Amino acid sequence: MARKTSTRRAVAGLPRTEGRSSRTRPAGSGRLIEEVPPTRFAREGGPVERPIWAPWRMEFIRSEKRPGCVFCDFPAAPRSEDRRNLIVHRAEHAFTILNRFPYTSGHVMVIPQAHVADLDALPAEAWADLNEELRRAAAVVRAVYKPDALNVGMNLGRAAGAGIADHLHWHIVPRWAGDNNFMPVLADTRVVVEALDETWRRLSDGFAKGG
Repeated sequence: MARKTSTRRAVAGLPRTEGRSSRTRPAGSGRLIEEVPPTRFAREGGPVERPIWAPWRMEFIRSEKRPGCVFCDFPAAPRSEDRRNLIVHRAEHAFTILNRFPYTSGHVMVIPQAHVADLDALPAEAWADLNEELRRAAAVVRAVYKPDALNVGMNLGRAAGAGIADHLHWHIVPRWAGDNNFMPVLADTRVVVEALDETWRRLSDGFAKGG
């Protein structure tokens, strides 16, 4: 006779664990999230993805989007406004800016000045400068935050997860051993321990030192 399986499911959409399980109640939420131990994944033949829990990004999702393109407007503004606009470095054809709703402290984006959505729309010179700025920004983030690793990636198109799909951009996210995964992330609360203005100061200083 086939063993009966429970029809109950955790709020996070995960299978119910066998035996003991741990439950957490995220801050500000009345919902329980049941965590599944890694050993369960191995027994059932593969990993189970867990959704990212980044409640601070809800402000971005719900906020009224300004007209135009901020990735065009911010570098077009005077350099005196770079701190307010979170730009930490400018190159000839690209710039580095803080993510206003970061996954971790030190999360930056490297963006071409040209308003293009596809890689093949960038002229060769702009593409080369964008990649050099990406290399430079990754080096500065490593020097300033000393992470164990980096996630570096680009979402091309809204279906791929791009928040601003019409203007391509790289993400650089510092990672530390034991933190949450950048893509299929365990359902737990993340704490960004550093104010954006302090992040701007530290990374701007890092670029100024020749990153």
